[in-house]
Amino acid sequence: MVLTIITQLLLVIGGITVFMIGMKTMGSNLERAAGSSMRTMLAKVSNNRFAGVGIGAAVTAIINSSSATTVMIVGFVNVGLMSLTQAGAIIMGANIGTTISAQIMSLQSININMAAVFSAVAATGLVINMTGKSGRSKQIGNILIGIGFIFIGLQFMSDAVKVLTADEVIAPKLDALFLSIGNPFLLFLIGVVLTGLLQSSAAITGILIALAGSGLITIEQAMFITMGSNIGTCATSLIASMGTSTNARRAAVIHLLFNVLGCAVFFILMLAFQKYVVEGIIFVSGGSVERQIANFHTLFNLLTTLVLLPFLKPLVKLAQVIVPERKKMQKQGDFKYLDERILQTPAIAVAQLRKEIVIMMDLSYLNFRRAMKMICGGDLSERDESAETEKRINQYNTELTAYCVRVSSCELSAHDEFVIGSYYHVISDSERIGDYAKHIVEYAEELGGDEDAFTAAAVEEIKDLYEKIDELYQMVRKTFDERDITMFEKINDLKVSIAILKNADCDAHIERLNRGECTPARGAIFLQLLGNMERVSGHMKNISNSVMKSSARYQKLLKTQGSAENADASVTQ
Repeated sequence: MVLTIITQLLLVIGGITVFMIGMKTMGSNLERAAGSSMRTMLAKVSNNRFAGVGIGAAVTAIINSSSATTVMIVGFVNVGLMSLTQAGAIIMGANIGTTISAQIMSLQSININMAAVFSAVAATGLVINMTGKSGRSKQIGNILIGIGFIFIGLQFMSDAVKVLTADEVIAPKLDALFLSIGNPFLLFLIGVVLTGLLQSSAAITGILIALAGSGLITIEQAMFITMGSNIGTCATSLIASMGTSTNARRAAVIHLLFNVLGCAVFFILMLAFQKYVVEGIIFVSGGSVERQIANFHTLFNLLTTLVLLPFLKPLVKLAQVIVPERKKMQKQGDFKYLDERILQTPAIAVAQLRKEIVIMMDLSYLNFRRAMKMICGGDLSERDESAETEKRINQYNTELTAYCVRVSSCELSAHDEFVIGSYYHVISDSERIGDYAKHIVEYAEELGGDEDAFTAAAVEEIKDLYEKIDELYQMVRKTFDERDITMFEKINDLKVSIAILKNADCDAHIERLNRGECTPARGAIFLQLLGNMERVSGHMKNISNSVMKSSARYQKLLKTQGSAENADASVTQ
């Protein structure tokens, strides 16, 4: 008997493992396939709370995890991507979206052997994955594999429990054990603790459906455990909010408050009108306990949202009282737009990373401007600020490169893979611009802050060259920030004109040296300055080149895939 119990418990654990792998595989590939769609949806988040609920439900249905959505939202609030009110509405929607998992799993109650059907689905997914030539087809294959694993895992759990319930010795003891747990508060606590440990309400729902299918638990027991699982799932977002901004921690608290208040309302209703609630669920769902659990889960979250959505603003204010504002000095290396939590949505992380790189580009160019001011005006008062900014640029170089590596390890679309590849070069070029700015500051220091170090003609030449470089930077910045390749020809032409102007300035300066209008020492600095200015423009052009190349590579990939698909189609025909 002991060996039977151990064997079947191991099979239950194996079933949970396969089930969780299936959920993760399906969710991550759905997320990857719909990355751009999610980015578009989240970009359209407004203060319309109904739109927020819809977006939250849709995104959670895609990635199949309310915990993952809420952790994402904590990250978005932390980097200022959305307000607390917007986050609150999306969190409410996430609780509705996560019930899709339970509805899918309740299909186990159909007389057809769903495990056999979805084993075939998983096998089909494997064939598509192995034979597919495009990233999209491989994603579809992985999605099918994930769906198949979900039902295979459920079947493992269900079969293992059925073996135990069929044993004449074990069955009575199991019945006595489960039936003895009738205290609503204890059942609720079990739901909280188990979900907090597994950090997945979907896993708990899967276990409940497997147990219900074997007749070990009743719908009444499952209801209280399900309510508890809604509290337990908050543990993930609360843990994720540690060490974040005040508003990010408030977002996690809103998630907790929403579920606590919803459970409190339903708990009272269940205690007072349990008979009528159960009869209503059975009327809607029929005799299948699995369907009853899934429908209760959906109705619970729908009704909780309907009740609490009108009180969203008071809920936000309560979170602000619970988590008061506290002043925090921003550390030098803090990111404005990035957060580890948004790595769960790589498409969003790629877009946010671009914003952070633009900040680095602006800092490098700020130092270049300071350097030109020092060299032309002889004012060295901003040396210290320039040195501090240079340290920050170097820190950005290290940390943004490391973040690129972390994003690259995520499951990215083909487009985002090319984009991330270009980011490495942009970060490096931005850092080099900062280095050349530092060299120019050193030239200014060598000149000793003498505003008359160069002749009037030389100063005019420097200013003319600087104006063209400034124009170039504005165009390059727009090209990178907006992924706009329409100005590429203008950038090329401007870079060529900068090189021509620099060469002309060098020739003019050599003539001045020959006429004795400038000392050899300062003449050498002038020529080095022109060389550094042209190199700065070269790195700017490299940035625009990176945008152009990543775009061209992606278009080439699309054409290649299109040709392959057409070839396959012609062979099939």
